[in-house]
Amino acid sequence: MSEVGGRAGQLRSSGLRHGWTTGACATAATRAAYQALLTGEFPDPVVITLPKGQQPAFALAAERLADGPGGPRATAGVVKDAGDDPDVTHGALIRSTVWAGEPGSGVVFRAGPGVGTVTKAGLPLPVGEPAINPVPRQMMRDAVAEVAAEFGAAGDVVVEISVDHGEEIARSTWNPRLGILGGLSILGTTGIVVPYSCSAWIDSIRRGVDVARAAGRTHVAGCTGSTSEKVAVAEHGLPEDALLDMGDFAGAVLKYLKRHPVPRLTIAGGFAKLSKLAAGHLDLHSARSQVDKGYLAELARQGGAGPELVQAVAVANTALEAIQLCRAAGVPLGDLVAEAARATALGVLLGSPVAVDVICIDRAGTVVGRAEPLGPAPA
Repeated sequence: MSEVGGRAGQLRSSGLRHGWTTGACATAATRAAYQALLTGEFPDPVVITLPKGQQPAFALAAERLADGPGGPRATAGVVKDAGDDPDVTHGALIRSTVWAGEPGSGVVFRAGPGVGTVTKAGLPLPVGEPAINPVPRQMMRDAVAEVAAEFGAAGDVVVEISVDHGEEIARSTWNPRLGILGGLSILGTTGIVVPYSCSAWIDSIRRGVDVARAAGRTHVAGCTGSTSEKVAVAEHGLPEDALLDMGDFAGAVLKYLKRHPVPRLTIAGGFAKLSKLAAGHLDLHSARSQVDKGYLAELARQGGAGPELVQAVAVANTALEAIQLCRAAGVPLGDLVAEAARATALGVLLGSPVAVDVICIDRAGTVVGRAEPLGPAPA
């Protein structure tokens, strides 16, 4: 058993190989393309800096310098390696084409072939924008700024991201149902794909609990991702070996803690995922459980929402839109979901001496709901 806890320890004990997000691949391609636009030469491999400071190197699978409308354009491509995660985008060729923008424009993003466009509200991007999520956008802005500083350029560019066969691949995702049309989304908050979707990751969760217990921890946090992990640390000051990267496997955490209890468990995660736990689902993966907006509408009604708001929640495009509507109306939907998620967790623990609290966050890491600790008091 690994003596190191937290996310790194779990990955090491699982024996699984991590991969790279579409956002990291797009950033590497963008950095290479911009450098080639300025110098005529493509760096290969190209090194980027991820949000947590790691500096992976990516080999280029495509390079092209050509004239286009308005002047020269440079295109670089990176093949996505998802590691041992069964990701539908594994092996996809992600391209970035960069050309000079208007002075003072900064970085302007466009959706090329195979990258979707947002057509419905309720996503973290405005309608009409390319489906390139906020963290990958910031990673690409940072990469452009670094290249601009190195070569004395202004950094005013247009960045067009495309994915070969992306529109076809997107049919295997939830994008069409969410109103993201024309292709895939460019995603990721850390740049790293952690392989959750297999029994080895569930085993790594168990090893994480074992490490925390061996270290004498009386409080652990099961987090759905890196953003919720940061919130749990900020709220409770937990050390790394008390952090369980549960991903979608809430049930794995709860069932193991039932047999190997720790006095207190904080469950922290995105509102959408925890709404599934609230509704009784223990596997939060989108392929195996979905957000029940009818259930959210009923919770909103219980929280004081009027008929119009209840109906709006029931037909919301996403859980994010539902929570935004309720927060604007002063309806505590986030707290109600957190309390219901806590009830589901306590039902699985079945009297085991574990007190549970829940923190729901939005995509930006803002706390949108919480349930205070409930259960047997710590000894």
